[in-house]
Amino acid sequence: MKSIPKSQRSKICARSLALAIGVVWGIAILLTGWIAMTGWGYQFVDVMSSVYTGYDASFVGGIVGGIWGFFVGAVLGWGIGTVYCKV
Repeated sequence: MKSIPKSQRSKICARSLALAIGVVWGIAILLTGWIAMTGWGYQFVDVMSSVYTGYDASFVGGIVGGIWGFFVGAVLGWGIGTVYCKV
């Protein structure tokens, strides 16, 4: 198989990937916190609350977790995008 020169490979925008992953992860954490109020997924919320301060199975706790999730997802998305472009 022929290798593609680095100048012809597609690039990914690290900022866009950071925003996309941050939004998706933030919404997932937010909804999981709200769903855990019904009893489903409570163990996941319990474990993640040890990482995200203020996150719990409540309305406000879900919002706090969603904010944490957005920022953590954005940082990880930016890192993945940056590494992808450098390799």
